[in-house]
Amino acid sequence: MNRLRGFFHTSEAIAGVLILALLVAMALAAPLLFPGDPQAIAGPALLPPFQDWSLPLGTDRLGRGVLAELFHGARTSLAVGLAAAGAALVIGAVVGTLAGFAGGLIDEVLMRITDAFQTVPSFLLALAFVSIVGPSLGVVVGAIALGAWTGPARVARAEVLSIRERGYVAGALVIGMHPLEIAFREVLPNALPPVLALSSVIVAAAILTEAALCFLGLGDPNRVTWGGMIAEGRAVLRTAPYLSIVPGIALVLTVLGVYLAGEGVVESTAVRRSLS
Repeated sequence: MNRLRGFFHTSEAIAGVLILALLVAMALAAPLLFPGDPQAIAGPALLPPFQDWSLPLGTDRLGRGVLAELFHGARTSLAVGLAAAGAALVIGAVVGTLAGFAGGLIDEVLMRITDAFQTVPSFLLALAFVSIVGPSLGVVVGAIALGAWTGPARVARAEVLSIRERGYVAGALVIGMHPLEIAFREVLPNALPPVLALSSVIVAAAILTEAALCFLGLGDPNRVTWGGMIAEGRAVLRTAPYLSIVPGIALVLTVLGVYLAGEGVVESTAVRRSLS
């Protein structure tokens, strides 16, 4: 409870939570407010916003409702951001824990693999992976996680290196606990907070990467995405700029909300550490 109060004492956290609450509400309300296929024809093509109150944000080049696509696109952004961040954190935590706790040759091999992944820009890695395997939501999530796990791995390793020298770890070895059991049951839980602090950065990067892939035509063709909406509006940017502006604003607000919430977590954690 004290941690929660400390979190909400930061203005960044409050602003971030409000933005993310709006995003979650959009995602949850999408199938209720706009049932059926959001890509179905809803009206005349390129209907400007506020001309027809049944289509308040107008329609795109094919006559699909922009507001319906915007709400359903929130579901995709949330799914990709959270799933990719979760996968990256799990992979990074496992690799970092094994490297830091085992040391020696295992540490050297795992860190050289981490270095190899870090030499390739994460977006280029995701672009190549999706181009080879094929576009789908699961592939996009895997491609983003493939380029994002190295940061958590390095942070987890650094934390484990300091924790493994503590007395309770030596005591666990003395009583005969298996090294892997010690690493993942005793050491990893204490190393997780700094790793989890990276989650907001990974979620924001995942949402932007997914939008960029969709903008390039490498997103899931069966899903409505904000990146795909921006790409769709590019062809009529001068005559119907709202087609790109509306999802662009939603994308910026989402990333801003994730960033502010993450800053709130970091600030509240720093305050607790300074008081302890």
